[in-house]
Amino acid sequence: MRSVVTLAIVAMTASPLAAQRGLVLPPEYKDIQADKLDAQHRLLGAMVDSMPERLYRDRATPVQRDFAEQIYHAASSVGFIAARFIFDAPSPFNADTAKMLNSKEELRAFVNEVFEWAHGALEDQPDEDRSMNVTLFGNNMPKWQIWDEIHQHTIWTTGALVANFRKHGMAPPGFSFF
Repeated sequence: MRSVVTLAIVAMTASPLAAQRGLVLPPEYKDIQADKLDAQHRLLGAMVDSMPERLYRDRATPVQRDFAEQIYHAASSVGFIAARFIFDAPSPFNADTAKMLNSKEELRAFVNEVFEWAHGALEDQPDEDRSMNVTLFGNNMPKWQIWDEIHQHTIWTTGALVANFRKHGMAPPGFSFF
């Protein structure tokens, strides 16, 4: 277990340097990335479940996406970025946002669908494909690194939702790290 944690810490801190040097991570790193996808899935699910549905369209500030739009953005970006930049395919998701942005059940189902797909896509991705370089928004990197960039985007985007909870005097779901 200690070696897996060490590998994760090294990979997270060295990711940009590794990409520049063409480092190919060991196959075990895919398990760490799968764990990150699971953590993202749990966090988004906890956000969906913790916010009362009547507040889904509320914004913490006028320029922010509303709560449901932010959840949708975080989840849909996982599918879009992985499909487009890792697998060179269109996003497999075509959500009915008129329903989903107004329904806890629909929003939760969308989050589940995206992360089940992403987990399967990661699991099925051949190791040799993971080391191929692609361009993600102008940055050249190996495909394995895109999974880390997706994780960073999801956590960053989801963290903004804490303000939605605080605005209404509610505690956000617990942060699973501690």
